[in-house]
Amino acid sequence: MDEGVVVVLGTPDPDSTDIVAQTVTTGDPSYAGPLTGVALRLPVIHVLDERVAAQCDPDTYSAEIGVMVDALDTSAIIAATESAGT
Repeated sequence: MDEGVVVVLGTPDPDSTDIVAQTVTTGDPSYAGPLTGVALRLPVIHVLDERVAAQCDPDTYSAEIGVMVDALDTSAIIAATESAGT
């Protein structure tokens, strides 16, 4: 597996963040998709995470993502990403 691969999520709420993060780390938690039981163990980060913002041009990040930082429950979304074992 390519060690340089990171999954960057753009999900809008903690529940969808948790499901998608689990899917790409430990396998599909709904047991309905092709990744059921397939632990890809890919690292996951959310686009709202400060570590992503730090890697981006500040003006571009502000224009494209900035509004979502204030509109969404950023801390809960980040916590959901972290609780998926990433």
